[in-house]
Amino acid sequence: MNNTFEYTSTSSGPLNLDLHPASGPVDPSLGTVMYIHGGGFAVGDRAMDGDRIRALAAHGLNVVSLDYRLAPSARFPDQLDDIVAAITWVRDHLDVVGTTNPKIALWGASAGAVLAALAALSPDTDSAQVGAVVSWFGFSDIATSASRSPLEAAILPPGAEHNLLGVEDLASVPDLVRRASPLHHVRADAPPFLIAHGDRDHVIESSESVQLHEALTRAGSSSTLMILGGAGHEDPRFDSADNIAVTAAFLRSHLAGN
Repeated sequence: MNNTFEYTSTSSGPLNLDLHPASGPVDPSLGTVMYIHGGGFAVGDRAMDGDRIRALAAHGLNVVSLDYRLAPSARFPDQLDDIVAAITWVRDHLDVVGTTNPKIALWGASAGAVLAALAALSPDTDSAQVGAVVSWFGFSDIATSASRSPLEAAILPPGAEHNLLGVEDLASVPDLVRRASPLHHVRADAPPFLIAHGDRDHVIESSESVQLHEALTRAGSSSTLMILGGAGHEDPRFDSADNIAVTAAFLRSHLAGN
């Protein structure tokens, strides 16, 4: 069985996604989970995190993982356009995916979490297509995530935010910074979010997830925040059986048929 499919073609070439069929208690009335990999917007592919994806599929969920265009050849909103194209492909190929339900949930880690949140919240996309979001250790506001003191700027390399926007001086593009920051698109009718972050994350501060959660709840949307004690960025604790089970339960509850 072929589980790799071309979902769109871009000026850089075709982009593919992989289908990871549900195992365990299979229910064809459940919608689809779309997994978006991390890598600072500059590295990675759909084959990353295969064990993580298969662990979720074992909870009876169909999962698709996708490639998207990477920096430096791609810059925002190219990546967002790719996510939207993948959503459209899944909705047009429910029989291939193995479901009768058009609901889609986005699950992203690090850079993938940012893209998942943007695809669900950005006014530039038809976010009604997204039924739920799982965000693992992503940033929510480029202005705070990328801020540096003069000393930090001198000794620390630029963050993933520069990769996403393709500029060195973020202060020179304030409108683009806001547009690419999920925090600035929060609204009352946002889909439900499950946000998880480690309290020992030194790549992206846990405050990034806290402020997204608080903004969603203030707006009247549904958000659940989990802080994993002792966990750093991409920590193995995120892939524990307990955490995958919690994630699967959240996704199943929001991907059930009408």
